[in-house]
Amino acid sequence: MSTQYDVDVARFPACAFHSTKTLTLPKTPMMDNTRVYRMSFASVYPHYINKAEKKGRTKAEVDEIIAWLTGYDGEALQRILSNKTDFETFFAEAPSLNPNVSKITGVICGYRVEDIEDPLMQKVRYLDKLVDELAKGKPMEKILRK
Repeated sequence: MSTQYDVDVARFPACAFHSTKTLTLPKTPMMDNTRVYRMSFASVYPHYINKAEKKGRTKAEVDEIIAWLTGYDGEALQRILSNKTDFETFFAEAPSLNPNVSKITGVICGYRVEDIEDPLMQKVRYLDKLVDELAKGKPMEKILRK
């Protein structure tokens, strides 16, 4: 059994190429997230930048968010983009997940980010949530949970 949902796919990396579209999802709470995990971070990164820049924010701010969340510096991020590293590897090899990630709360793609049970999907959604907050004009101090 499936249900159709209207989803803001700009926040959903698997569908980040459109602003909205109808997505058919199984009614079960567990989804096969393999497709998202195998996606190249480099294929989604420009969409994070576009989302921020459309709202008057900068690439540097997106990079700062990524560095805060994962510990990647600018050089390492460029290497990840050049190598077309997938999301699974991106998070698995992250130098250090910020200890304040538990302070990231709220809804992204219809799910409460703090309630997502799959640890890797939760990390992907943390990043989505932070970029979403940036695009909504939230100050960097609050986005970075200072």
